[in-house]
Amino acid sequence: MLLSCGTLIAAPAALLLVRLTGLDAGTPLAVPMVLFPYSTALGVLVLGVITAVPSVRSRWAVAVVAAVVAVQVSLLVPRFVPERRPVPADAIELRVATVNTDGGSVDPGALVELIRTERIDVLAVEQMPSQGADALDKAGLRALMPYRELHPEYDSSIYSRHPLSRSGTTHVDTAWPQTTAEVAVGAHKVQFVAVHTYYPLGDAKRWTRDMTALASVARRSGPDTVFLGDFNASLDHSPMRELLAAGLTDTHAELGKGWARTWPVGHALVPPLIQLDHVLHGSGLVGVSVGERTVPGTDHRAVVAVLALLPANDRAT
Repeated sequence: MLLSCGTLIAAPAALLLVRLTGLDAGTPLAVPMVLFPYSTALGVLVLGVITAVPSVRSRWAVAVVAAVVAVQVSLLVPRFVPERRPVPADAIELRVATVNTDGGSVDPGALVELIRTERIDVLAVEQMPSQGADALDKAGLRALMPYRELHPEYDSSIYSRHPLSRSGTTHVDTAWPQTTAEVAVGAHKVQFVAVHTYYPLGDAKRWTRDMTALASVARRSGPDTVFLGDFNASLDHSPMRELLAAGLTDTHAELGKGWARTWPVGHALVPPLIQLDHVLHGSGLVGVSVGERTVPGTDHRAVVAVLALLPANDRAT
């Protein structure tokens, strides 16, 4: 029994080592890293067994497993604790959303209805071909969001209720250009980047270069910046943490909603397990709310967030 518990704790301990050392960057270890929260739950279970069952109780085993679990939990807890940054009552709010359309398989009517009911100001879509864009317009999206920067050839596009400026694509070392545009909101100009990176299962080095390139864009961006889309990354990936360190905040973690799951969707026997889709923002904004929405036809859940624009004297330095 003790041997079995030791075998079970080996996987959480290995993932903890990867998490602490960043060995997932550019390596196949990026794939199992998405299971880090589940490995923590497994570690807690093993600790409970070896503590409660006299036949397997060992002072050294308890100490080792408890140490592993304590470190795991300490790494996860911050994303479940809201930052509670104050939002001025008169702050302008932006309602944003992102969804990977799974090659245009998303139900266009359902997506347009989501935009309408959630009163979305800016929408980022990923993996949407030209036919998908036409279907969305036929379903009524053009009337809701007449301004757009569409790049189906590059896997990401931006729709908006408000006029866009400085729109186009990034010129950095990503597998394909990322679509970007600026939205004027009151006295602010908010830069949006619609993100779709390569995936680590296909090429972990290419995925890491994508994330590193996005971090370089973030470092050059001002405080009024929003990166949203399918990052093919969780908060436990070291390239994602480097991107956040470049001046961005994950809205889910900011609001204490650390157990968001956006992929996969549409499988009867497999519920959404991991979060690959995120809304990240600069220090000039603060998260008000965030949540996931299931839209028929795609294997990703949409992420909907409300962000408040902060006046200059309330911004983090």
